[in-house]
Amino acid sequence: MAASRTDAGLADTPRALVSAAADLFAGLQRVVIGPDRVRTARDNAWAATLEDRARHEARAELSREVAALVARRSVPVAKHPVAKQTVAKQTAAKQTAPKRPAAARSLATTA
Repeated sequence: MAASRTDAGLADTPRALVSAAADLFAGLQRVVIGPDRVRTARDNAWAATLEDRARHEARAELSREVAALVARRSVPVAKHPVAKQTVAKQTAAKQTAPKRPAAARSLATTA
């Protein structure tokens, strides 16, 4: 079914109002802040590009710092005194833990 001319007119009216309001806003913006300070799509794209570059540089700097920290680490984690104490405590706890009956062990492995 084709739309009648009155239906098209009703749909065109809000579009015309929105277009007029956008033109009014753009003109008002130029008057208030000046035509040389109005943001354009090119300005927005350039700002986004600069932000992406800054974010990339910050990530790269953080990666370099982490790599430098890892490279300076002189004692491997497994040989670190605190790690040795923790491993010793865990081993002692396993050795002193009471043994479960065989039936309880089989139930624990099947569950």
